[in-house]
Amino acid sequence: MKEEVTIPSVGESIVEGVLMAWLKENGDYVKESEDLYEFETEKASVTVPSPFEGKLEIIVQEGSKVSIGQVVATIDTGAEAEEAKGKKEEPDRKRAKPEPASEKKAKTGGEKKAVKEEKKEPPSETLSPAARRIVEEHDIDLAGVKGTGKDGRITKEDALAAAGQKPQEKASGETKQEERPVPDESGQEGAPARRVAMSTFRKSIARRLVAARQEAAHLTTFNEINMEKLIEIRKAHQKHFQEKYGIKLGFMSFFVKASVGALKEFPVINARIEGDEILYYDFYDIGVAVSTDRGLMVPVIRNADALTFAEIEKKIADLAERARYKKITLPELLGGTFSITNGGIFGSLMSTPIPNHPQPAILGMHAIQDRPMAVDGEVKIKPMMYVALTYDHRLIDGREAVSFLYRIKEFIEDPEDMLLNI
Repeated sequence: MKEEVTIPSVGESIVEGVLMAWLKENGDYVKESEDLYEFETEKASVTVPSPFEGKLEIIVQEGSKVSIGQVVATIDTGAEAEEAKGKKEEPDRKRAKPEPASEKKAKTGGEKKAVKEEKKEPPSETLSPAARRIVEEHDIDLAGVKGTGKDGRITKEDALAAAGQKPQEKASGETKQEERPVPDESGQEGAPARRVAMSTFRKSIARRLVAARQEAAHLTTFNEINMEKLIEIRKAHQKHFQEKYGIKLGFMSFFVKASVGALKEFPVINARIEGDEILYYDFYDIGVAVSTDRGLMVPVIRNADALTFAEIEKKIADLAERARYKKITLPELLGGTFSITNGGIFGSLMSTPIPNHPQPAILGMHAIQDRPMAVDGEVKIKPMMYVALTYDHRLIDGREAVSFLYRIKEFIEDPEDMLLNI
């Protein structure tokens, strides 16, 4: 019996997206819940599992725009795995037959050429179907290519990188790129440049950022935090913490805890404007920004106030990994009440982050830098971090914003107030 594979509903506001890549080939035997294809919407890029087990027949090609509920493939649930497997192995068995001596002599290049060609053929289990097509098209030697996918699998992006192309160049089938001289501001033609269609996800990021600027009145306030005590506590407890919980104690869990504590004292920052009303939240869902090859994603830690430091660290690690490998689900990206972003991991010393609209505020962490500070009348070198709070001035007054950020500073500079539960 042939079952239809349809594009699943991933959120009330999502009606279409792009089928980015098939992870299985036409005619493959797939198992239920096995990764089947990548689907990109304006909110996220996710990997969709197979809803059935059987033989795959692809109807819609990758790079196509698709609607929620659209049939993109069928799966013959009555097909036998052995039958599908046998068809794939048959060519291998034919190649394995010993050739007559006359045929061997007739071949040009001899045995050395055959060995060379055999080395070029990558093991099928290390390549995704999309990556295999790119390898074949560009005749890529994968000897030095390191796979970034699960279990070292070579992804489409890895193959594109090996072919000398940027992954974004083939990220969407909406329009093909063109390479031609582009006039500069004076009208003179300059060096060749590429025009590449924006992905659905990138266009959504652009729209949301513009909407945030147009619909809110953003201001940013800054402060600096002495990280000395926090660094000392992490060093003192890191080994025991890791042995007990199986994960490292990072800085982000402290900032999540500090944010929750400050939000409880300044509830207007854990609120939002809806029409002529202010909606106050009595729960604390904290978004933590994660950088992926497709753009910035903000998975949400639900009920962060009820979690321990270890639970927060595990949740952050899990959400970040699944966001990078397209395993994140759309509900995990929606509904946060406050967000934190850490530009310090890229070396940023100071920035003015934009709130994740319609949230009214976002906390920006930055790089820790040793700086001379005046301490009790003496100049001492201390590990300092600039922090920023961008907020919607329509809802939040400067006094509340400055006091909120200063409260976070107090929590971090005296972290013993926040129990480690170890």
